[in-house]
Amino acid sequence: MEPPARPRRSALYLPASNPRALAKARSLPADVVILDLEDAVAPEAKLEVRQAALAALGEGGFGAREVVVRCNALDTPWGADDLTAVAAAGPAAVLVPKIVSAADVDAYHAALAAAPAHTALWVMIETCAVAARLDAVAARAASTRLAALVLGTNDLAKEMRARLTPGRTPFQSILTASVCAARAHGLIALDGVCNEFRDLGLFSAEAAQGLEFGFDGKTLIHPDQIEPCNAVFSPSAEELDWARSMVAAFAQPENAGKGAIRVEGKMVELLHLEQARRLIAIADMLGG
Repeated sequence: MEPPARPRRSALYLPASNPRALAKARSLPADVVILDLEDAVAPEAKLEVRQAALAALGEGGFGAREVVVRCNALDTPWGADDLTAVAAAGPAAVLVPKIVSAADVDAYHAALAAAPAHTALWVMIETCAVAARLDAVAARAASTRLAALVLGTNDLAKEMRARLTPGRTPFQSILTASVCAARAHGLIALDGVCNEFRDLGLFSAEAAQGLEFGFDGKTLIHPDQIEPCNAVFSPSAEELDWARSMVAAFAQPENAGKGAIRVEGKMVELLHLEQARRLIAIADMLGG
């Protein structure tokens, strides 16, 4: 089942240890805020940062933004306690790192048994082992909380011994396969981070590449990346005009029950109508 249509153009990682960053996040135009207990936190600070994240969730004030918590892996000293504590706090989703198989999805689903029904499971695609198992992983959405695949290109580069270069040539097959697996099983798909936050032209090019691959949005490491990311992943006026024309055409009495019609000289099918409605729904949530 497809997740509800809503904008997830920009997903900003924030270290939960930084009170000023957390306060600022409540006013930033990111669609998703990811409170990070994993990569951005030193081992000796893990427990303190967990408490800070729980406090931020309890305080709220994030408005329409989805708040997600990235926990440590179950095979670390902090993972099980992270999941128990975060599950009780009930964020929009819990993001978990470095899965390698469908069995990992089941294990994290079980660890979130006490979480409220609205808390989804998002998983990082960032290991070489999972690259050959993407469909099996995504298929677990049918019986678990799994709702999103999130690319972790930095960890992939490390495991592959590949280079992160403009164009991301070494990762293109994994990006494509991840989007295909997500779409096959009705999941959200978020692109990996771009480490360059000073060169926003380079960032925008990488975000545009992610859009071409079919990602719903992109994960970010710096607030300066939010605006260009939102610009890339927002529907254009031309796209919205076309979508509305298509919906209006299918609504005409003479087209009732038809699977394919002609709109402005182009043949469109019901699958295009579904895409058009989703685009319009997201645009409406963004205020048109």
